[in-house]
Amino acid sequence: MSDEGLMAAAARLSRRLTPGDLDHTLEQITRAAVDCLPDVQQASITFTHADGRLESVAPTHAVSTRLDDAQYELREGPCYEAAVDQVHVTAPDLARDPRFPRYRGLAANEGVRAQAALRLFDRAHSRAALNLYSSTAGAFEDLASVGDLFAHQSAVAIDYAREIDNLQQALQTRAAIGRAVGVVMERYGMSEERAFAFPTRLSQHRNLKLRDLVAEFLKTVQSPRTSASLVGNPES
Repeated sequence: MSDEGLMAAAARLSRRLTPGDLDHTLEQITRAAVDCLPDVQQASITFTHADGRLESVAPTHAVSTRLDDAQYELREGPCYEAAVDQVHVTAPDLARDPRFPRYRGLAANEGVRAQAALRLFDRAHSRAALNLYSSTAGAFEDLASVGDLFAHQSAVAIDYAREIDNLQQALQTRAAIGRAVGVVMERYGMSEERAFAFPTRLSQHRNLKLRDLVAEFLKTVQSPRTSASLVGNPES
């Protein structure tokens, strides 16, 4: 791609990848891949979880979901390789690619002639790769520059979205704890200080995350019998 084309792609990406929550951001990335990258008809994102499980998110078409799943099952294909091993994988002539003897026929049956996968991020407990599908043989032969640019901008957008989600979760948890403390103060006649310490102590005792314990407690406070069973003796 020429320098002018690279700058034009960068401008389009900047306009498309606007801040948002994580789900919205992932959908923006796959839609932008189809709209901004040459010869891309379908896209999806693969997440590799801490337990090794692979999950497809934000697909632009059912074909990408089917082919993602096929690669996970076969443990073969650009999507799988980028998710678990390589950083970027390109297969411009997928039907003849010797690396993927079992998968390439399935892709051809879906009309996919070329494929690429770009690693978006690699953390201690998770990875993500962008999967690109094309019906044009020879696509992605010159993906290096624009692919690196897209992966970088996408990773920045994902990091921002994760921060937003974490902040929202923290604010929601803080508000929920405040409501739970108020309930404990009113129902059991505790001081604010002792009522505030109570959810933390109960969370440790039951080996539950604090936000999960508080959410469970607030769901049951309408039923005295159920909440008493959940809470037990607050003074103990």
